[in-house]
Parts: sequence; structure tokens; C-alpha cells
Amino acid sequence: MNQDIQETQEQEAIEQAPVQNENGFAKLELSEQIMQAVTEMGFTNPSPIQAEAIPPILAGRDVIGQAQTGTGKTAAFGIPAIELIDVAERHPQVLVLCPTRELALQVADEVKKLSKFKRGIRVEAIYGGDSIERQIRSLKTGVHIVIGTPGRVMDHMERNTLKLDNVRMMILDEADEMLDMGFREDIESILEEMPAERQTILFSATMSKPIMAITKKFQNDPVLVKVVKTELTNTNIEQVYFEVKPKAKIEVMCRLIDMHNLKLMLVFCNQKKRVDELVESLQVRGYSAEGLHGDLRQAQRNNVMSKFRSGVTNILVATDVAARGIDVDDVDAVINFDIPLDEEYYVHRIGRTGRAGKSGKAFSLVGKDEKYRFREIQNYTKVKVEKGVIPSFEDIVGLRKARFIDQVKETIEQSQDLNLYEDLLTALHHSGFTTEQIVAALVKRSMGIEKNEFSDQNLGLEDDRRGDRFGRNDGPDRGSRFGDRERGGRFGDRDSRRGEGRFGDRTDSRRGEGRFARNDGPDRDRGGREEGGRKGFFDRDNNRAPREREANMVRLFVSIGRRDYVRPGDIVGAIAGEANIPGSTIGHIDIFDKHTLVDVPREHVNKVLDAMEDNTIKGRRVNIEVAR
Repeated sequence: MNQDIQETQEQEAIEQAPVQNENGFAKLELSEQIMQAVTEMGFTNPSPIQAEAIPPILAGRDVIGQAQTGTGKTAAFGIPAIELIDVAERHPQVLVLCPTRELALQVADEVKKLSKFKRGIRVEAIYGGDSIERQIRSLKTGVHIVIGTPGRVMDHMERNTLKLDNVRMMILDEADEMLDMGFREDIESILEEMPAERQTILFSATMSKPIMAITKKFQNDPVLVKVVKTELTNTNIEQVYFEVKPKAKIEVMCRLIDMHNLKLMLVFCNQKKRVDELVESLQVRGYSAEGLHGDLRQAQRNNVMSKFRSGVTNILVATDVAARGIDVDDVDAVINFDIPLDEEYYVHRIGRTGRAGKSGKAFSLVGKDEKYRFREIQNYTKVKVEKGVIPSFEDIVGLRKARFIDQVKETIEQSQDLNLYEDLLTALHHSGFTTEQIVAALVKRSMGIEKNEFSDQNLGLEDDRRGDRFGRNDGPDRGSRFGDRERGGRFGDRDSRRGEGRFGDRTDSRRGEGRFARNDGPDRDRGGREEGGRKGFFDRDNNRAPREREANMVRLFVSIGRRDYVRPGDIVGAIAGEANIPGSTIGHIDIFDKHTLVDVPREHVNKVLDAMEDNTIKGRRVNIEVAR
């Protein structure tokens, strides 16, 4: 369809009227350029959020859109934004704020596609981790639509390289996520700097009190558009879970890949370290896999995503935060190697397959200590996920044999030069091998499958009767190759692997750089707090004693302080981003010259300590431990 449209466009006269009559977007009275773009993108009818939100936005009204990821909200605000642009005016006319650089890039890409036929429109994504000098040069040449993260937008405002005097439309995308990440103060600062005569559009999956406070303060008689999916998960997605011995997860995943002949898939882990180890294990097994997490520089991320989109890499292993903004339509399956810590993450994960009307698969590998969490996910999504049967080693061997036979048949039928190789059989016979031995050896080399420690085992949980073993030694943190050298179990004795505390005789040789998952780069350091008054937690008195802890909170010691120019938002962003916990759950923060004390909920302490181990804040390596 796209090819036909492109061929038509190459002709001097482009007749789009017949297409418009068939396209439901025509009812929205859009410009011819937008109609061409949506048709080329394969859109035939607007989604509910698009049908409800586009008319009032085009009419100039402020809009509150309640919609989840995957409902088409980018086009819902992107189309009216493009229609608003006066190309002759070479300055920012639309500003879109997004919580992460991945989402900013995704939105920018979508807006560029939608504006393809409106000549002269310039779109720029600005975010931390990318060269600010390059962004400055681009902004100076004249940009109409700016899409950015709050931290980097504030940086450009302070440098006077982004002026908002002529912005006519302000869009907050995934506003609830931005507040959870501690961006409230930044958002309010940006809105206060904008012209009073502007249109403000806000999209959020939830309507919390902080969200409503922002709408009341900064919107003028907004129209509420509420579109909630009747089902949180796509009916085109086949969801199956497997109860797996944690140490056998990699083996089971590889069997599923072979059994279903998966070509392009996303695999999700809860920790960055797990991503790296899983990628290494898959590569050792011969799979083309790459990892994506917050430690990667933007150039590395772009390289990984380019290879994945082009099919050079067919397995992308990622953390939830790093995967935000991934938009690839042809993903065959999503595999939850780790069960997510948040029900919403499950919805976001599996929503990356089964797109554009295609079918997809979602496989979840559930360890013993993850069973309860997965039941909570099913209750949340209101979908009964079927329990699958783990393919046996014999199943995989039989399947590969059948595929090998098909490949041999195809080669024989289609090749014209087989006579070049016919003498090899005779030569091998002269070496004393039988035809059966020769064929078996060639098949083995081609199939690359060998027996391993799991070949003759039952890998499901129902076969385990060894009590506490999986709670401590093979907990849900561990895959088949992670071995006893890894963590000793998340639920075991932490001190056994921390020595005499985290400030003992540890060297920096193992510590990486830039390990700030939710960070938008070095400039995303302004995240405020959910409640306006929390700013007062910044300690101004070196001699003041830290305040008392709230109930059910644990105080953590962080080896970074005021002399490092750290602010509360830096602490919130780092902990919330790395540990995947809501920023709003983090309690008091007391910042002293050389250290910081931060209160976190007791149930998240181990998760935070694991996530922040050998990590950085504001580019400085930090140690973190329970305060004495």
C-alpha cells in the first residue's frame, strides 16, 4: 500500500480525494497534507482518543486526555500541533514535554512522519545524553516543534537557547510518569515562563491529585477526554506463562524461541546487570542478541536500536526504563525473563507485540518466588493467562530435524551447482566413514544443538521438592548461567556479600560510569518532588540534626552531598529510576556537605541497595548503605 502511494506521489498531480472518502480521518476535517501522511502511515480510522481529542484541540480548547500507552495519543496531539504551525515563523510554536529521552525520540519520530507532506516544518528532540551543542545549533536554525525532557528543556531555557515567547501550544505527555519521576517543579517552572495566551494539552494514564492540581492551575476550562481500554492487554496477544526453576530460565527461553521459530523479540529483565549477563549467555549459545539499559551512551543506544529495527539483531534484552519509547511494529514476541515489579510494566511490555493488527506472543517465565506477583498481574489485567508446557529437549531436536529436512529439500530443488560438492561424499567414504555417520555429522554441525545439563531434566517447578533452595540460592534474580557467584539470593543474608558494609576496602575497578537509568543525561538533575513543600528537605544548616524517620521508613546513607552540587531531585531521580519505584514513595531527604540521608519504604530497601550498587549520581560514583 505504501509503495502504491509513493508511486502516485511521484506523479505531478496527486489525487487524494478518493482516499479521503475511504479514510475515517476525513471526518475530522484535516488538511490534505495530514491526510496524505496518515494514509501513507497505514491509518484508516482514528482511534477513540484521536476521534475525541483532535476536534477540541483543533478548536483551540485546552484538553485533558486520560489514555493509556498504545491508544494512539501521540497522533491525537501531534496532528493538531502540526495543523497549528505557521511555517513562515522560524521559532518554537509547540513544546512537548516527555518523561524520558526514549519517549521524546519516539514522539519526535511520529510527529516527523505526520508532518512529512507539510513542507518546511522542523521538529527537534532535546534530551540529556545528546550533545547540547548540536541541539543549540539546531535550535538556532529555527525549529517549529520542540519535543524534550524537562531537565534538558530547562537547561536550554537557562542558556537562552530555547525561547518560549511565541509558543502557542504546550503538551504534557505521560504527565503522571513525569510527576512520579520528580519533575513537578520543572514542569511548573516551564509553564510559568510560557505566554499566558497559549493552549495547554495534558495526557496522562491516571488522574491523581497532583495531576488535577496542575490542570487547575495552568489550564483554562479544559475539555476532559477519557478513553480507557476495556481490556488492558491486546486480544491479539497470546499470553502464556511457564513455571520454571530459576536456574533453567535461559534454557526454557531458548527452547521457546526454537519451538515458535521467533524472528524478532523483546526480552525484559528487572536489572541492568541481568541484561548484560543474559545477552552474554544468549550470544554464547549462538543467538544474535543485544542489551539496552541506562548505562549505555546515546550513540550506543542508537546503534543497538538500529540493528534491532533492521533485523541484524533479533533479540533485544532490556530493562523497563530503557525500553520506554521503543516502537517496532514487527516484534513476534515479548518474553518476561523477570516478572515485572509493577503491574503497569507488564501491560507496557507485552503491548510492544501484536501491533498494527498483527498477532503476537507474550511468554512469562515465573520462578517460585514470582508466582504471587504474577497472580497480582493477572488480577490487575483481568486476563486469565494460560499455563504453558515447557518444550522438552526431544521436542526441540525433532523440530530442528524437520526444519533441516525442509531446508535440504529446498536447496536440492533450487540449487543449480550441487555437482560441485558431489565428490565430497566419495572422499569421506574413502576416509572410512559410512553415509549415516557423514549425514549425522553434517546435520549436527548445521543444527548446532547439543545435550546439556538440562536436556534430561524436568525444568518446571512442580518437580522441585527441595524446600528452601529456590528461596535463597536460585531465587528469581538468577538465570541458568548466573551461578553461585552472583547474589547468593535476594532474600538471603545481604552482609554475606557486602563484607563489612559498603564502605569497606572496596575498589572502584568494578564500577561503571553513567549508571543512571532514569536519567536524561547529565542535565536531567532538576526533578522536584511530588508535593511543593518537599523542597524544604534540602538542608541549609550543616549542624542541624537530621529529622526523625517516619513509620515504616528506613534511612539510607549516600556518599554524596552539597559539595557535589546534589539536589533532592537528583536523589529521587536516581533511586526511583534505578530501583523502579515511584518517586512519590521516597521520604525525607537531608543533604549535608559530604553525604545525604534519604528515607525509603522498608519494603523497597533491598531493591534500592541492589539497584544503586556501584552506581553514579551527578556523574559521581556513590556508595549507599543503611545509615547507622
